[in-house]
Amino acid sequence: MKGSCTKPALFAMVLVVTMAAMASGQGTRVGFYSKTCRQAESIVKSTVESHFRTNPAVAPGLLRMHFHDCFVNGCDGSVLIDGPNTERKAVQNSLLRGFEVIDDAKGKLEAACPGVVSCADILALAARDSVVLTKGINWKVPTGRKDGRVSLQSDASSLPGFTSSIESQKQQFARFGLDTKDLVALVGGHTIGTAACLVFNYRLNNFTNGGPDPTIHPSFLPQLRALCPPNGNNLRRVDLDTGSASKFDTSFFTNLKNGRGVLESDQKLWTDPSTRSIIQQFLGEKGLKRLDFNKEFARSMVKMGNIDVKTGSNGEIRRVCSAIN
Repeated sequence: MKGSCTKPALFAMVLVVTMAAMASGQGTRVGFYSKTCRQAESIVKSTVESHFRTNPAVAPGLLRMHFHDCFVNGCDGSVLIDGPNTERKAVQNSLLRGFEVIDDAKGKLEAACPGVVSCADILALAARDSVVLTKGINWKVPTGRKDGRVSLQSDASSLPGFTSSIESQKQQFARFGLDTKDLVALVGGHTIGTAACLVFNYRLNNFTNGGPDPTIHPSFLPQLRALCPPNGNNLRRVDLDTGSASKFDTSFFTNLKNGRGVLESDQKLWTDPSTRSIIQQFLGEKGLKRLDFNKEFARSMVKMGNIDVKTGSNGEIRRVCSAIN
């Protein structure tokens, strides 16, 4: 019909409007640097692409880093600050990777637009670009964050842990206005990347009654034990999404369904009915309303990216991301 709007087009329009609404009232907006540093997003994108070509592991690293930043005192780039007793030194952040990408992008931005683009925004943009590089969805990232001045190692204790129950994870996400669907979508970011043996090898032996975690499928257990044997290298990296760790897709959820989740907290998404139903919707299981994982992930990333952002005089623009001005 002339003048009508197709369902995909209508959804896309609603998604853009919804994301804009989420960003408003927080001081961030899409295109914040359009007049002050027009090349800001392209510089970040090209920098991430350059590092990705030589080291694809930076993509999941940057995505995790953005999450860890936002969940500790808001999305203010404080996880980037280096020094004694900073967030970066916390055990929860000890395995984060990709700091060199942010530093590289910041150096190029300072050369092009001195003192304009925040480290917090660079990280948010780099996380989006990382998803795109791994064949995931592209979305518009609201910008305009200022950088925080405080980074304390002890504050990182608020991050969700790899043994956290679903109830605990829900409570931690709810503190930031994120619901259960956001929780499942954002944890779905584990479709790319790896985890060190030390964060899950306790599941393989002596977990309950001297045996392994019963939620691990028996056919998957020997594979994990071979990768992470007793007295082996605890820092060895293992794919979080077996068979598809370099592609942003729904196979991570299929693995959870089949008892092939690597992290205990991930596998619990399937064993808990309240989160399992959302996974089933992402997988398009018969009889349930289908949810598009990529679109829900993008929506949740925008919501997360506006957690306690600092704008105006509440923050600063750090000239070096690893140091306070």
